[in-house]
Amino acid sequence: MTTPLIIPIFLPNLGCRQRCIFCNQKAVAAEVLSPSHVRELIEASMNQFPLEKVRERQVAFYGGSFTAIPKEDQIAYLKELRPFLSSDAIDSIRVSTRPDALDEEILSLLKEYGVRTVEVGAQSMMDDVLFLSHRGHCQGDTLSAVSRLKRWEFEVGIHLMIGLPGDSLDHFLKTLDTVIDLKPDFLRIHPTLVLDGAPLEALWREGNYSPLTLEASIRWLKRGILKLEKASIPIARIGLQPTRDLEACYLAGPYHPSLHQLIDSEIFFDMAMHLLETHQNESEPLFICHPGEVSNVRGQKNSNLQRLRDRFGLKAILMQGEKNIPRRSLTLRTATGEISVQRKDLSWQDNG
Repeated sequence: MTTPLIIPIFLPNLGCRQRCIFCNQKAVAAEVLSPSHVRELIEASMNQFPLEKVRERQVAFYGGSFTAIPKEDQIAYLKELRPFLSSDAIDSIRVSTRPDALDEEILSLLKEYGVRTVEVGAQSMMDDVLFLSHRGHCQGDTLSAVSRLKRWEFEVGIHLMIGLPGDSLDHFLKTLDTVIDLKPDFLRIHPTLVLDGAPLEALWREGNYSPLTLEASIRWLKRGILKLEKASIPIARIGLQPTRDLEACYLAGPYHPSLHQLIDSEIFFDMAMHLLETHQNESEPLFICHPGEVSNVRGQKNSNLQRLRDRFGLKAILMQGEKNIPRRSLTLRTATGEISVQRKDLSWQDNG
């Protein structure tokens, strides 16, 4: 999946039919950009990225349920993009929405106005989790929506959350199995956070909700990433985008600005463990990986190397980056040769 340059247009909570348990009040109160200001915003964004420097541009309506707003309002927003599509200044449009707001009439409208990508906020495929989270839709709505989107030949993304009320690792893995069967073009996954002003805040303060720890979140997402990579489903993002607004209203939960890197580091730790367990006679092992993976193998503040030294009683661990080594793989060079492991080889991790 090639990633286009996204020009985001945020429409906070526009089209939302009810307030989800994780939604914070500040987002509800945020000012919504009117259609008349869309063109100005896009022109300002494009001035920062001259056409010759970008292969593909896509305008994205984020922050609400675009297809749940009145039809005339959808048209008003989409009409503002027609001149940019006609002049090839942008290539396509992306919208995010809820799964129960994607009927045939809406899909016809989206096609007519140049929408290519639809991101569906499923959050979970477990009906009890959706009910407790006040989502107002069920698993069947997502199944139907994705099926229709594929018939209309849209690019389909699915949003998932972990750690919602009633969620569990087993629920999350079952959700992924269901989503994998749908064969979406990409996924976004992020942990549930307790935000100031969200209904979830009251449950948390009353002791009726406990967010996932960062360690548990990494463990869940590591299992999920390996499962999705095995199914060849791209992951567009893990964790929320760090912003000042998010950090200002964050109260509790597994927030980390580099969550995806923490998970990648844990996966490489497992790979290094596997290699060392098969060659425990190495006192100063040399690991070789792609230069872009060196920091992931080392872990934050060299934590992986320290853990491996302590676990195996090693004097030192040597690291070397080589461009000919594929990404997502790790090689151990020994006196007798080299052995390698790839992330896709970690199939045992799906059972542990």
